Amino acid sequence: MDIQEIKDKRIAVLLSGGVDSSVVVYEFARLGLHPDCFYIKIGPEEKEEWDCNSEEDLEMATSVAHRYGCKLQVIDCHKEYWDQVTSYTMEKVKAGFTPNPDVMCNRLIKFGAFDAKMGHDYDLIATGHYAQTEWIAGRKWLTTSPDPVKDQTDFLAQIYDWQLKKAIFPIGHYAKNEVREIAEQEHLINARRKDSQGICFLGNIDYNEYVRRYLGEQMGDIIELETGKKIGEHRGLWFHTIGQRKGLGLGGGPWFVVKKDVAQNLLYVSHGYDPATAYKKDFPLHDFHFLTEGITELPAKVTFKIRHTPEYHTATVEQLSDGKCLIHSTENIHGVAPGQFCVIYDEQHHRCFGSGEITL
Repeated sequence: MDIQEIKDKRIAVLLSGGVDSSVVVYEFARLGLHPDCFYIKIGPEEKEEWDCNSEEDLEMATSVAHRYGCKLQVIDCHKEYWDQVTSYTMEKVKAGFTPNPDVMCNRLIKFGAFDAKMGHDYDLIATGHYAQTEWIAGRKWLTTSPDPVKDQTDFLAQIYDWQLKKAIFPIGHYAKNEVREIAEQEHLINARRKDSQGICFLGNIDYNEYVRRYLGEQMGDIIELETGKKIGEHRGLWFHTIGQRKGLGLGGGPWFVVKKDVAQNLLYVSHGYDPATAYKKDFPLHDFHFLTEGITELPAKVTFKIRHTPEYHTATVEQLSDGKCLIHSTENIHGVAPGQFCVIYDEQHHRCFGSGEITL
């Protein structure tokens, strides 16, 4: 964390109750700083089976803030989350796409709705993301974490340039095991708490359950791509993603989802191992979103990822008009699906340029 960047700045820390954001508070405390902490409430109103660990999260956050002499305030962004992020997710899913709610949560909630409600009073918003920022030639860039497995720049690649300017990631230079070690040394209440899985607010709730609640079920046929034969039934195209191998309920596998026909409500699958139809080398992006202010062009050679994995793929980029571009990957990519974000980095996969949505 650059001392000059935080000197005399008003800082807000988004404290979730997890170990990562808790170590963020420690990082400030060891510099003698006691920033204001905020717990963003985004879970559903109903308790029952949708209660998503939020009470425990808030207890943990309260304990950590108190430990380091920081004020903690709860900011309710429930309505904004369900109006904005859920509607985005369901619209995309219904159209047969593969959206990423966590990407939109960062743009619309953590650095969006929170900023509108409270963050505008602060110069910097600190989170526990595994990412870094760097000033290069007078511009602030989003740069990757040294922990390739935990790196979260892909989830941040849709935030606005003004949001990036306010963002600070105090644990971004650590690997996950180092953060755990700090938490253990500090005897933090959540030092051994498991990382949350899946969508940020769902807790233990299954993603398909979340989708079913909003879109219900819509039975349709599963068709074998090569023969055109019906080999089963699905309960809704929105429960399946391109490249999926499990959860189809078909015998004689493995089967792979290779295509969706939304108009006819048909799910196409292919038998055998990694069929060629599930791979793509060239695919278009639309609405490419640049992270850094003043940067409007991509380099000819880049690296990219289309899902949250440690691996980067190399490619050349053909920039078209109106924010569109074509990705020409040097290798075949499995499971390229419309609606996914393709996140673009420089050749050294250090600087993140931003991301665009895949259209096929």
